[in-house]
Order: sequence, then C-alpha cells, then structure tokens
Amino acid sequence: MINSIKRAKEVLAIEADAVAALKQRIDKNFARAVEILNKTKGRVVVSGMGKTGIIAQKFSATLASTGTPSLFLHSAEASHGDLGKVTSSDSVVIISNSGQTSEVRQLLPLLKKIGVKIIAITGNIKSELAKYSDCALDVSVKKEACPLGLAPTASTTATLAMTDALAVCLLEIKGFKEKDFAFFHPGGALGRRLLLKVEDIMRTGKNNPIVQEDKKISEVLVKITQGRAGSASVVNKQGKLVGIFTDGDLRRHLESDPNLSQRRVKEVMTKNPRAITSSMLAAEAMHIIEEKKIDELPVVDKFKRPIGLLDVQDIIRAGLV
Repeated sequence: MINSIKRAKEVLAIEADAVAALKQRIDKNFARAVEILNKTKGRVVVSGMGKTGIIAQKFSATLASTGTPSLFLHSAEASHGDLGKVTSSDSVVIISNSGQTSEVRQLLPLLKKIGVKIIAITGNIKSELAKYSDCALDVSVKKEACPLGLAPTASTTATLAMTDALAVCLLEIKGFKEKDFAFFHPGGALGRRLLLKVEDIMRTGKNNPIVQEDKKISEVLVKITQGRAGSASVVNKQGKLVGIFTDGDLRRHLESDPNLSQRRVKEVMTKNPRAITSSMLAAEAMHIIEEKKIDELPVVDKFKRPIGLLDVQDIIRAGLV
C-alpha cells in the first residue's frame, strides 16, 4: 500500500522542478514569441489536442481575457474545415509535446500557405513542428510525475507555466490595467463595479450643496463646508442649474479679490458646467472627469435641476480607479 502523503509530495516536487527548469530556457526565442504575439493584427490562434489541447484552450482563454483576441483550434479538426478560422493577419501557437503527431504535420504546410507566423511550444525541440516554426519554446521535462511515465503531468504543468509567462509579458506590454480586466470580466466583483450607475454613488441631501445664484460667497462656503463637499451647484430662481462653484474657483479669485467673500456667487462661478444624469454609468462619468480634468460633476434631472453631486473621491471609493 502506498504512502499517499509521501507520494503526493514527490509529485509536487517533480512538477516544481519541471517548472523551475524553464527559467534557463527563457531566451531570445521567448522574446521573439512575445514580439510575434504583440504584433499580431488579427487573433492569436492556439492549437493542440488531447491534454495539451486543454492547456491550449486555457492559454487562449487567458489571452482573450487580458486584451489579446484569441481562439482555440483543435489540431485534428483543423484539417476538416476548421482551418477556415485562420486568416493571414493571425498568428498561430501550436502546443504539442512530441511535435511529431500526424495532425500537426498536416497542419504546418497549410499554415505556411496562409502566411501566418507560427510559434511552437513543444517538448521536442528537434521535432518537425519546431523546425518549421518561426520560433520554438522548449518545455521538455526530465520525467513525468506519473510512475508509468505515460500520463502527461509534469509536462502539462510546465507547458501551462510557459503559456502563463507569455500571457503575463504580453498584457504588460499592452499596458493592460485592472479596469481593462474588469471590462472583460463583468460577472466578477471587479466587473460589477463597472455596472454601477451614478445614482448608486452620488452625493445627495445635505452632502449635495445647492445655492441660489444671488448668495454671497461667504454663505456658499458655509454650505460647502457643512456638506463636506468640494463644490456647490448654483441654481436660478426656477431651480435650474446655471453654474458650479468649486475649490478651484475659490483659489483663483482669492488671489485677485480680497473682498471675494462678499461677492455674489453668480459673478465668480463656472457657468454652464458639464452635468450628468443619475442613470449614467459611473464608469462613463469617470471618463468625463478624466477627460475634462475636473473633480466634480453636478447630477441633474430632466428639468436640469440638480439632484446630486459626483465627486472624484466617490469614484475612488467605488473602486473604479
């Protein structure tokens, strides 16, 4: 009877060694592979079959979710019509441990005819696949964790690690950020933040300072302070938004007007400010704030009456930045 704990540790050690050995193989071929993927104008087509096919599917999914359009192509199905998915603007990554299977050998001349760049990820760097590819990455292992040496174990782990290294390098080169990841994962907690509407995070009530246009600046400042806000929405007698008075407005006018506190807000406010609706997506509002280089956005109803205030700090707290 085997000692399960001992055997499990041996399996993990074998697979860890297989991954560690890849460090010595990260060379100009790896850099070339990243370059090909980054310059691909179409999609990155990832092909494989069997256990490596599963790794290929995972690699393709990782690429797609991190900003690189990708699809999986089953090596055997390619010669039965699925090759039509590949165009000359694509690049193709073929994953095959032996690099010598008949399906792969049939695929190579067809891909060459299409004119795509081919990246091989293989355990046999002298294989036909490696020979006819534009660059080949060596994922060979000393031995499988399977005691029979038959079931792909260490080899698939090493292959998975190599594809992860490619994907991570690629997303960094592309400048892929957390907000981009959220966009491609709307079902996750991060993605759900992007579905927030302005009404979900805007300031209302006493935290949404609203003043009449004839109010003195001294009164406006009291209102802003009470609301712990960075601005006040300014309205006319009909209650419609006509301006906004911000901390920036205060600083600009203080330098030139020692009697600023006694002036009417309509004289120094920012007139006709950009306003948004409560039904707008918070992510869209964030884009406006970034584009206009402002800190606050009044939120108005269909009659242009202010009903809320969106501050850049509200966006930060919501996790959209």
